[in-house]
Order: sequence, then C-alpha cells, then structure tokens
Amino acid sequence: MIKLTVLYGPPTDPAAFEDYYANTHLALAAKIPNARRIEASKVVATPADGEAPYHRIAELWFDSADQMQAALGSEEGRAAVEDIDAFATGGATVVVSALD
Repeated sequence: MIKLTVLYGPPTDPAAFEDYYANTHLALAAKIPNARRIEASKVVATPADGEAPYHRIAELWFDSADQMQAALGSEEGRAAVEDIDAFATGGATVVVSALD
C-alpha cells in the first residue's frame, strides 16, 4: 500500500484556508480515482506544545505506486493538485511512503 501525504504549512489567513479547503478542495480530492481512503486532519499541537510547523495534513491511500500515479495523472487528480496553489498560502509539502 502507498500513502500520499500532503503537509500544509500555516496559511496567511487560516479562516480563508479552512473555508476554501472545506467547501472546494475536499470535493476535488474526493473525486480522485483509485484512492482507497482519504483522511484530512487539522494539526492542533506538537508534543512540546510548541508552534506546529503544519496547519493541516491530508493522507490518501492507494494499492500501489502505479495506481497513485494513474490517479494523480487523471483529470480529477490534476485538478486537485493544481487547486493547491489557490489556497495553500503557507505552502504544501508532499511525501510518498510505503506501508508495510
């Protein structure tokens, strides 16, 4: 299983980020084909109660790297990826990991 993780940096306007994320971006992400599971979570703290380096985390699970690539290359996948620039003013870091 392959997991795609998107780490969203702290936005310049958290309220605007949350509104756009909830009402626009999540609907686009939900249309990505081949995703077994999609989770979106809001970062609330660090273990030491310091300032969190990320505002939100999105995780998408796929059966294989090939399925992930096909999903991201699809019309729906491209739309979701391209949409990130519309609201992620704090930037977005994407990592891919394999689950054992």
